[in-house]
Amino acid sequence: MSEILWVLSRVRVSDVVDILLVATVLYLLLQLIKGTQAIQLLRGVIIFVFLAVLLGSLLRLTAFSWLIGNAVPALLVAIPVIFQPELRRALERLGRAGGLIDRPMREAAANRAIIQVARACRMLAQARHGAIVVLERNTGLEDYVDTGVRVNARVSSEMLLTIFYPNTALHDGAVILREDRIVAAAVLLPLSNSRVSDRHLGTRHRAALGISEQTDAIAVVVSEETGTISVAHNGRMVRHLDENRLRSILQKLYLTYPQVDLSSWLQQRVRVQPEAEKR
Repeated sequence: MSEILWVLSRVRVSDVVDILLVATVLYLLLQLIKGTQAIQLLRGVIIFVFLAVLLGSLLRLTAFSWLIGNAVPALLVAIPVIFQPELRRALERLGRAGGLIDRPMREAAANRAIIQVARACRMLAQARHGAIVVLERNTGLEDYVDTGVRVNARVSSEMLLTIFYPNTALHDGAVILREDRIVAAAVLLPLSNSRVSDRHLGTRHRAALGISEQTDAIAVVVSEETGTISVAHNGRMVRHLDENRLRSILQKLYLTYPQVDLSSWLQQRVRVQPEAEKR
């Protein structure tokens, strides 16, 4: 007991702050990669290093310990490359300092756009016309806008139906919305490198996942083959939506500040709905 008190007596306030800062950074990093493929990769790296160090120490394997000791610096260099999407997403979040500026005015315009997008997607799904609509948030999408045709028109369901009508000049590609304006059409989007197990998820769905992985944008997809409406956000996708549920999800993701994660919000909805049904 006296030894513990002696150690505590030598702890300074700066030491406590130092430990709290390190713990906070580690916690934020874990929160950043939670629910992604990176968490499995990180778990595998930790288990490998732990077993390698334990094996080398217990069995006194000199050559093996030397190999592990020289491999660790190379592993530290490789970590930023391996976790590049997560690190990029973290830096983008740090750069979104002006997200609260003029929020009420933006919300009114964005809400009008959400209603028009949900209505258009319902009509496109009924007609089996493929479409992909990207709603810009805090991360600018000008690099992708430059790959398409600038439109700069107020969003309406009629305009979206016209753009995505088969064989029209602008139907092949994505539409990018900024608040209640259609910025560009026929936009090329990056394809996701994630594995897609469902054979019904084609190029449009991979493009929606790709833009949601690299930016904070929300992508709405209408399948030409099945007429299914889907939403992609933060590298995750929710499918089989109707107009009302699509509008509800877009309002929650697009208008909420701080930003809401798609999967966590849906998990809350799943927990709440059964209780409401019992009542």
